[in-house]
Amino acid sequence: MSQNSFLLDELDRRILNALQQDAAVTNLELAELVHASPPTCLRRVKRLEEAGVIARRVALLAADKVGATLTAIVEITLDRQAAESLAEFEALATADAAVLQCYRVSPGPDFVLVVQVADMPAYHALAHRLFAAHANVRNVRSFFSIHRAKFETRIAV
Repeated sequence: MSQNSFLLDELDRRILNALQQDAAVTNLELAELVHASPPTCLRRVKRLEEAGVIARRVALLAADKVGATLTAIVEITLDRQAAESLAEFEALATADAAVLQCYRVSPGPDFVLVVQVADMPAYHALAHRLFAAHANVRNVRSFFSIHRAKFETRIAV
C-alpha cells in the first residue's frame, strides 16, 4: 500500500459509493443505505473527510443549462520545462475559471487541460489570455468535443 493510501473497510466503501451517487443524502438516509447506525455513519464520514479521502462535496451542473456548451481538450507544450516555468504556467491555468482540469503529462505535451466555455469566441478569449499572451507557450493543440459519450466523477472503491 502506498503512503497516500488509506485503509478502507467494507463499511467505508459502502459509504463512499453511496456518497458518490448522491452526496446530498442526510446522515439518516446514508445510514439506511449502507446498513449502519446513524452515529457510526457520522463518525465514519467525519474520519474520511479528516483523512482527505472525501476531498469535498459538490453539485454537478449540466453545462448546457448554464451556457457553457463548448468543451475543449487542450495540449500545451512549453519552450522551457524548468520547474519554475512549469509551476508558473500551472498557476496561470488553474486560476482560470474555464479550466476544469489541468494535468502535467509525460511524454508528449507538458500539460493537458479540459476547458468548458460558452462558445468559440469565449474559447478564443481563453486561448489569448492563457496561451498567446504567455511567452513560454510553444505549441497548442485543441480538440473540441462534438459528443460526450461518458462523463463520470465516481471512483471505484
